[in-house]
Amino acid sequence: MSFQDTLERLFTETLVKDVMTKALVSVDPSTNLYQISKMMSQGGMGSILVKKDGIPSGIITDRDFAIKVAAKDVSLETPVENIASFPLHTINADDSILDAAKIMSEKKIRKLGVIDGGKIVGIITTTDLVNQLASKG
Repeated sequence: MSFQDTLERLFTETLVKDVMTKALVSVDPSTNLYQISKMMSQGGMGSILVKKDGIPSGIITDRDFAIKVAAKDVSLETPVENIASFPLHTINADDSILDAAKIMSEKKIRKLGVIDGGKIVGIITTTDLVNQLASKG
């Protein structure tokens, strides 16, 4: 079996729910960027979900801070809803990590919300995919 076959098998047989991050932090859309930055810094998080009407529907990431906040000199008093990415792109928990990689590549994003039973139960990131690959290498 070739290396490529081994990789494809690994990425096809491994499910999103087996590598996703289950610890979720979410905020209301009115939460300001200063509060978000403190939460990310203190919690060592790269992203926070944004809830609208109690449902996670967007995401703000550390990359958003670099590209949308710092580079454009946006006030830290700005509500997160003005900066976060909507809609939150998702994948089912029982889908393969190959499916996750394809979605991330097509959408040019690095994080996907994970859905199980109609609810967000985790996040899968490009880092999760790389860590999975490295652990099998």
